[in-house]
Amino acid sequence: MNLFRAEMRRLTKRRVIRFFVFGTLALLAAIVVGMFATHQPSTPSVRAAAQAEADRDYRLAVESLAEEMRACETARGTAQAANYPPDCDPGYRPSKADYQAEYYMPPTFVFREQFGLMIVTLAALLAVMAYLVGASYVGAEWSSGAMMNLLLWRPQRLRVLSTKLGALTAGLTALTVLVSAAWTGLFALVADLRGTMDAMTSGAWQSFVLMEVRGLVLVLVAGAVGFGLASIGRHTAMALGTAIGAIIVFQFGLGTLLSLAQVHFVEAYLVPVWATAWMDKSITVTDWQPCDSVINPGCQAGTLTLTWPMAGGVLAALVILVVGVAMWTMRSRDVT
Repeated sequence: MNLFRAEMRRLTKRRVIRFFVFGTLALLAAIVVGMFATHQPSTPSVRAAAQAEADRDYRLAVESLAEEMRACETARGTAQAANYPPDCDPGYRPSKADYQAEYYMPPTFVFREQFGLMIVTLAALLAVMAYLVGASYVGAEWSSGAMMNLLLWRPQRLRVLSTKLGALTAGLTALTVLVSAAWTGLFALVADLRGTMDAMTSGAWQSFVLMEVRGLVLVLVAGAVGFGLASIGRHTAMALGTAIGAIIVFQFGLGTLLSLAQVHFVEAYLVPVWATAWMDKSITVTDWQPCDSVINPGCQAGTLTLTWPMAGGVLAALVILVVGVAMWTMRSRDVT
């Protein structure tokens, strides 16, 4: 039997992987339903209701101010006068400009403005799922002894491991492409029914497609890293422990330590910033360390722009390092 086809079957038949996939799809579906339920189109009836609510609040504010001023006038010359401003001047009077219908309108899903955030949400959730899938896929092979049995009739170690990684990559690619297409279609439907698709030019569509491609790359990187770490430790717990350690030590601990050491551009050392730079094409990190409001009130904070090619280099280096070590250990260590 073809090794790649066999690995694809193992990948799709494993129950824990199905659990991760279906759980992620359920969460994504809940997000779509939530966005649909909490947004409304800007129809004339909705605008009229918002205007009526704005006018009602304006009248209530005017009546409340008038009542407050009458109470102030009544309190003149009494001990209660200290509770009111001098000359009964409130200092602020309600204005129609403060009660516009736009302030009372329910949220409307504007596809061009809001779908980018939805792509980032999709990429983040799929990346977490891919990390868990990649780790459990090869980790279970090691812990159950299936890897040793497989190598009895397929003794080419690197070929076996690389085929497993190829099957994982192919599966994640197919899943991400299908889910991304469905995600785009569903939110286009949400915008059509609960918002607007206005201003969606060919350039805007191209930008969203490229963003989804970068999301696909992020998913593949997460899956490969989870796969590599679990293969190095020969157990799923290795990848999960590394992830927990990275969050606790490198995000919270390292961030706090660098801040105490007054290191410049602390955020540039944290993983979420690089992931954001990759998905949003760039991010500007601000360094407030040189500025002290007492010592140097006129200081201008320094800025550092991280671009998507820089973030891509970091992601590539991470994959090469982890997968390279996994391949090296597969070749050099005994399979026991």
